[in-house]
Amino acid sequence: MFHAASSLVPSSRSPQNQNDQHDQHDGRQDDHHDRAPGGSGSGRPEDRPAERPSPRPGAQRDAFFDNAKYLAIVLVALGHAWEPLKGDSRALQAAYMLVYTFHMPAFIVISGFFSRSFDGSPERLKRLITGVAVPYVVFETAYPVFRRYVDHLPTQDISLLDPWYLTWFLCALFIWRLTTPVWKLVRHPLPLALGVAMLASVTPAIGDDLDLQRVLQFLPFFVLGLCLEPRHFRLVRRRSVRIAAVPVFALALAFTWWAVPRMNGGWLYHRDSAQELGAPWWAGPVMQLALFGCSLLLTVCFFSWVPGRTMWFTALGAGTLYGYLLHGFLIKGADYRGVFDQPALHRPLGVVAVSIAVAVAVTLLCTPPVRRVFRFVMEPKMAWAFKPDAAELARERARRQSGQDQQEQWQGRTREAEAERRERVGVQER
Repeated sequence: MFHAASSLVPSSRSPQNQNDQHDQHDGRQDDHHDRAPGGSGSGRPEDRPAERPSPRPGAQRDAFFDNAKYLAIVLVALGHAWEPLKGDSRALQAAYMLVYTFHMPAFIVISGFFSRSFDGSPERLKRLITGVAVPYVVFETAYPVFRRYVDHLPTQDISLLDPWYLTWFLCALFIWRLTTPVWKLVRHPLPLALGVAMLASVTPAIGDDLDLQRVLQFLPFFVLGLCLEPRHFRLVRRRSVRIAAVPVFALALAFTWWAVPRMNGGWLYHRDSAQELGAPWWAGPVMQLALFGCSLLLTVCFFSWVPGRTMWFTALGAGTLYGYLLHGFLIKGADYRGVFDQPALHRPLGVVAVSIAVAVAVTLLCTPPVRRVFRFVMEPKMAWAFKPDAAELARERARRQSGQDQQEQWQGRTREAEAERRERVGVQER
């Protein structure tokens, strides 16, 4: 979910989208080339001093994806805050069901899109370990310890095999990214991933270890992200799609209102098989296909409404993993202390107040000061833990040598230009 996941993913970089130019800044910049004395150009070449080569501009973050990640993480936090309040309101249950239909699929699609470059190289594996595996271990330990002391439950177990609350996504992202080369190799990855999800939905023996049911049932959204290209996101952000998304969301909200007393909400979590939900086995594949279609449709509508230009919250998209993992302490802490048991919070104004408070809280958790404080956990360097990569060392030596050669060439051109200038001045004086 987060780039990086840094996106929930570690944050990732991509070329700037060119769609909807009226609401997105053009990220292209002119390259700066060094010009040697005597080169072509206006003015007298010999009079123009040699210029130091300017570095090529780095890749720029795409505002659309940062906006999408921020908005998705806010919806995730709202869903968690609504969970203990929704029992008294059918309208809130309908909104909760609607949000849960697409908020995680949207985040997973983005995670898959930015995992396309994963090739299993040592550098990629290091980033996977430091950006996903290490935070998983830390927070999979921290959440049970937090409950032990805040909820006064000393018997709370700590297990790295049973993802707790939010940490399932890190476990899933680790597995998904490791399998990325496989999905890039096969001819029809999305149908194959859907088949795996359908089989998982009828296999209760999978159990709870590593939350593999969720890993497999959400897998098609990750694989879909791997198959997408920037042009697909430009297509869903056309004006016609934005307009069509309004009645689609209205109909979806009406349907969830109807479905609240008729449908088991456990289907939306994708963590149980059909048999565990009390349904016949054949309902598992049917619901997998139906939910995939509904989630994909609402995800498209959600993306169509995401602004492509830089907004006040765009920079927060780089910190969604922080907001995702840290907001759980606020939600669970309030739950353990009985805050959500207050009758006032179950009234409409109370729900609105909780929603605003949670949205503000998760926004603050994505800000740079919070990221600086917790970066040692979320994005540790850990150079001490890895063997030096011989190929990377060779490339680094080559880069240093190339840099030295360029520096020597630039200095040589500077000396030649200076010598020519002095010679010209001397001739004029004589």
